[in-house]
Amino acid sequence: MSKQQSELSYFELRLQELLNTSFPEKSTDQKFIVQRSDLAATAYEDAFRTGYPIDECNRLANEVLFEGFHFSKFDTIFQVVCNEFDTLMADEELRPFALKMLPICELIFANYELVDDFAYSYEFDKLYTELTGTLALWIRENGL
Repeated sequence: MSKQQSELSYFELRLQELLNTSFPEKSTDQKFIVQRSDLAATAYEDAFRTGYPIDECNRLANEVLFEGFHFSKFDTIFQVVCNEFDTLMADEELRPFALKMLPICELIFANYELVDDFAYSYEFDKLYTELTGTLALWIRENGL
């Protein structure tokens, strides 16, 4: 573990892990990570001082830490790539391809209100279909 990693707070590490996995477009925004982690730590401390049980302190801190990170554009693209195009590329190429497609799919995502429970809506099926078509067209025009 590098010196920088050992100095990261618990909340920074948790947020960084989520961003690396599901929100790679935000994973290098250190100012955001530190600010959000500090807010989560403050929420935890305030809840603890108020007398909340540890589980409730953790829940409140997690609400702050992960606010707005319940629906991932990247995870959705990765799901489409894995489900629809996995026979076109090797397993180790799936994630890099999904990362490459993230900026290309931004215009599609802009047409939807991506709230936390969006993945469970009828609109998600429509988005999934649009992403599949966009990726298929991109592959046809550009190859892999």
